[in-house]
Amino acid sequence: MILEAMRLLIIEDDSDSAAYLVKAFREEGHVADHAADGLNGYAMAEGGGYDVLVVDRMLPRMDGLSLIRSLREQNDTTPVLILSALGQVDDRVKGLRAGGDDYLPKPYAFSELLARVEVLSRRRAAAASAEPTLYRVADLELDRLARRVTRGAEEIALQPREFRLLEYLMRNAGQVVTRTMLLENVWDYHFDPQTNVIDVHISRLRSKIDKGQAMPLLQTVRGAGYALRAEQR
Repeated sequence: MILEAMRLLIIEDDSDSAAYLVKAFREEGHVADHAADGLNGYAMAEGGGYDVLVVDRMLPRMDGLSLIRSLREQNDTTPVLILSALGQVDDRVKGLRAGGDDYLPKPYAFSELLARVEVLSRRRAAAASAEPTLYRVADLELDRLARRVTRGAEEIALQPREFRLLEYLMRNAGQVVTRTMLLENVWDYHFDPQTNVIDVHISRLRSKIDKGQAMPLLQTVRGAGYALRAEQR
């Protein structure tokens, strides 16, 4: 795969470090923007369009891990490389668990940083080309790129978690998905928190996509889980 020019966002409060990175990436033919604090970085990243984010952990106004968690809660899957002077094993583990895709301790060699960013960009491009951008079940349609859901001619407004839940159900349309599958793939829980969070979100989602419709699509499969399908069983 030939890697095209990347659009990168450097979120770094040290002006000298940021200027060095922006200059170095631009010399490699890439587009590099800069945010000097966490809140501005979050706002710029949330706007979308970046191939990779390079995020320092120790940021003013919003620390790097909180920034990453906030993006992931909004279902933003932009790859993140964490760049930090905190390089112990526990620090790296915390960064990856917060939603980072890679972690490079300072000091670093730019050649290694560039290679890691290129890997993240290639992975994202490969995943995007392999995964459908449009899902349909009967007259229900979900557009991943436009982040738009419609049923018939009516547009349906969903919260980020509801969108992620519907996307997972549509990706597995016709199949029964269990509570464990939903917890792991929609909430990123690898344990059951023993709450009714799934029931609440399923109920809200059902009210939005099925209310007033002659053919309900979101079905509860007693003792097994849930299924999104047109036929009734």
